[in-house]
Amino acid sequence: MRYRLFASLLFLLSFSCTASAVPAIQQAQLDNGLRILLMEAHNVPMVSMNLAMVGGSRFDAPSKGGTAAILASMLTDHTGKHDHEAWADLLDGDAIQLGGSAGSDEMNLSLTVLKEVLVPGLDAFTEALLQPGWDKKRFAIMKQNALAAAQKEQEEPGVQAGEAGAALLFAAHPYGHRSAGSLASLKQIEISDLKALYATQIRPQGAVLAVSGDITMAELKPLLEKKLATWSGSPAKALTDISAPEPVHGKNVDVLLPTSQTQLQLLRLGPSRSDADFFPLFVLNHILGGGGFGSRLMEEVREKRGLAYGVYSYFSPLATNGPFVISLQTRSDQAAEAEAVVRTVLAEMAAGKISQQQLTESRENLTGSFAQRMDSNRERVSLISMIGLYNLPLDYLSVWTERIDAVTLQQLRDQAAAYLNPEQWNRVRVGSNLK
Repeated sequence: MRYRLFASLLFLLSFSCTASAVPAIQQAQLDNGLRILLMEAHNVPMVSMNLAMVGGSRFDAPSKGGTAAILASMLTDHTGKHDHEAWADLLDGDAIQLGGSAGSDEMNLSLTVLKEVLVPGLDAFTEALLQPGWDKKRFAIMKQNALAAAQKEQEEPGVQAGEAGAALLFAAHPYGHRSAGSLASLKQIEISDLKALYATQIRPQGAVLAVSGDITMAELKPLLEKKLATWSGSPAKALTDISAPEPVHGKNVDVLLPTSQTQLQLLRLGPSRSDADFFPLFVLNHILGGGGFGSRLMEEVREKRGLAYGVYSYFSPLATNGPFVISLQTRSDQAAEAEAVVRTVLAEMAAGKISQQQLTESRENLTGSFAQRMDSNRERVSLISMIGLYNLPLDYLSVWTERIDAVTLQQLRDQAAAYLNPEQWNRVRVGSNLK
């Protein structure tokens, strides 16, 4: 019965209207230094939370990429008190949704529960966080699963392009590998590596717990103080303990893979999460390739020439400069033409060929779709976690549409000149015919 109620409420929540005014983010801090950010949402009796800790893949030991990802999975797989089967039964009993993941900067532990079982949910959440099981058999299974996935990914052009692109842009920098790791790096990981990462980085100071749902701060904080009283300390490396990567320009990498199509990526370093020009660059990318069928790249590469089914661009801001990527897949005999078209679009936009109409349409599209990014507790806690982890202003979401609307054409042209010069972009190709 509880499963059906949980599923029904998720369905209802996914179609709930988002108010025009974004609810305020409330802030508190526990005695151990953990920062709590709460956005109340009382329309559905559910609570979601995400704990973002300074323990992402950039803290993986050298040549052991994927350590943080496996650790996140281990923490939610079993505990010191419950083996895998007993743990699964415990979570199922109260429909507790518990998850773990690792990004480049952060490790996440998430929880979604009905309000009526919040206390058992928090019990499970804190048990997963504070009482890891370190079961060697389960570790062996999870490592083997990761290796099997990595082996399969050897046949996926997009994944191979991602690995090659990370190595090209970042080399020996901490961002120089995929969070999931590679076939070679996963083979090197032992359970001692997970324990070392847990001991050095999984600490409350510098972490943020984002919460959204049917709860007040007056209810939440005492519960958390009690549950997390024994968790203490600072991570060995803080989020800001990282140097900027050296810029790389004009380099090419080819990866041979038996496929009839060529995966093409153009990439360069993009902004950091704290970049003052984030919003103009965000709108610029929407015009370039982030806006789907309305983007310049989609119009020129697909609509006018039929060179690819799809083409898109994105950038991933991190604690320091993250990647800025343009990606498409095309027939091998069309790859050179497709690349030339992409570089022409870059050159034109870098030269200032951006119209006021393009700016207006992009602003309207972005502000009109903003509510969709806020239509569930899970979406909200993801955004709030990002705000807390990178110390962005607490009004970041409430003024988001204003910041988008404030972007000017001159700002777009300035950012295009700074970022879209085609000579500054590198190239990765994956395929079998790479002449």
